[in-house]
Amino acid sequence: MSFSVWAPTPESVHVRVDGVDHEMKRDGDWWHSEADGTDYAFVIEGKAYPDPRSLWQPNGVHEASRAYTHEFEWTDGAWTGRPLQGGVIYELHIGTFTPEGTFDAAIGRLDHLVDLGITFVEVMPVNSFDGVEGWGYDGVLWGAVHEPYGGPDGFKRFVDACHARGLAVLLDVVYNHLGPSGAYLDKFGPYFAGSNDWGPGLNLDGAGSDEVRRYVLDNALQWLRDFHVDGLRLDAVHALADHRAVHVLEEMAVEVDALSASLGRPLTLIAESDLNDAKLVTAREGGGYGLQAQWSDDLHHALHVALTGETFGYYEDFAAPGALKNTLEKVFFHAGTWSSFREKHHGKPVDTALIPGYRFLAYSQNHDQIGNRATGDRLSASVSTGKLLCAAAIVLCSPYTPMIFMGEEWAASTPWQFFASFPDPGLAEAVRTGRRREFSRHGWGESDVPDPMSPQTVQNSRLRWDEAREGDHGVVLETYRALIALRRTRPEIADPRLDGFLVEQDGECLVLHRGSTRVVVNLGTSPVPLPQGDVLLTSSAIPSSLSPESFAVVAST
Repeated sequence: MSFSVWAPTPESVHVRVDGVDHEMKRDGDWWHSEADGTDYAFVIEGKAYPDPRSLWQPNGVHEASRAYTHEFEWTDGAWTGRPLQGGVIYELHIGTFTPEGTFDAAIGRLDHLVDLGITFVEVMPVNSFDGVEGWGYDGVLWGAVHEPYGGPDGFKRFVDACHARGLAVLLDVVYNHLGPSGAYLDKFGPYFAGSNDWGPGLNLDGAGSDEVRRYVLDNALQWLRDFHVDGLRLDAVHALADHRAVHVLEEMAVEVDALSASLGRPLTLIAESDLNDAKLVTAREGGGYGLQAQWSDDLHHALHVALTGETFGYYEDFAAPGALKNTLEKVFFHAGTWSSFREKHHGKPVDTALIPGYRFLAYSQNHDQIGNRATGDRLSASVSTGKLLCAAAIVLCSPYTPMIFMGEEWAASTPWQFFASFPDPGLAEAVRTGRRREFSRHGWGESDVPDPMSPQTVQNSRLRWDEAREGDHGVVLETYRALIALRRTRPEIADPRLDGFLVEQDGECLVLHRGSTRVVVNLGTSPVPLPQGDVLLTSSAIPSSLSPESFAVVAST
């Protein structure tokens, strides 16, 4: 078997295969060797490290890699993929989506998503990280699938099962930093260049960065090609430090387009960005990077403030009159305007005549906006069922690509809290105390913040599927299903054009104009009259007027 590794830094490298060391020969900055065996590690200065490009880490991120070939009996030969336009995304975390926390267990719940009307499943990171439980954003071996979830074959079974049900798969990947435990890339070469808030960042534009960029690009292509994934969600791309003339994101978009052409199915790149700059999703012909879409946190923030009245931290600016209306119409609230949270002007306007709404994801909840609250409380913990349904109507009847976070569709009673399981006691304690200290600055008592290292925190965050059809949970579930169905049956509701999208606001009542259909949302405390027309869907029991904290979808007659 052939073993290779890019390692310009060390003077010598050996490969340890099934416990036996073999000399490697240098060819430029690469090292090569032939040996028989399955478990292997590269030995540098007497210490053994897993393969930076490992595809399988059955014993964790500190141990030997295991040889893996992409031999799998796929059944999705007829799968032609899905374009993002008109899609509905469902974000889930494998470890807490089911009690078992595995790919195979998640397969058993896919029919629920099909019945709901979902078309894209966005899976939070599945790359290898230290410990058993975690969000996945502390990954250190980006090409190896987390073994407790089911390893590489388990992930392939999951993707194959999704395709069999008509579900496209988006995978969350993290290229802006590595986790704090098991990040050994710098032992091999100049992979690192500084750090950000989350850990060491990659050398994308300095000396020796060509192979580092190749490391990122090859990883992205591997998921799409070898695991049959339909797209990637790119975590926090604003933290990618790259000052080359061609940004790594643009380079990725070019190579993914080429792969899409060869595979004969659409491939989607979705960025998470804090920049409020539509350049990311502008076509390369128009001077942009050519990504297909990006998350839009401003839409979330404006909606969250309208629903909850919370105005602390970055929510403060979104309490301005008309914030929700303006953000719905213009995508970004901060579009060259003053951001009090950042203490500077922020963002750039979106050309709504040129850029369609489907390029921006709309959501009332996601893993970040729930899990990064002190107690991981969902909207359902603080607002009424009526307001939850109002939020669903706004998101699902908007011109944007809607995204739902797991359990949101039935107003899950379970929180979704921050958790990790680092085996190193010192690191575990640092994470524990750091999180409590962070929230104490915002007025939370240390005892109020769940222990992120406690197994109970993970258990608390697992969905309770038994409640999905009980009482108000069932009402919410049926309403989500009806709204998604309405989006399918009335094309004007899914119409992504932004230049003709109008939102009227009168106090706490909003009317979204969707062609001949109007979505009336009453967030106030008094009934409001309904416009004339056929009522297609309502959460209010009174068809002639709209009750407080309810919505109605009305078609012109």
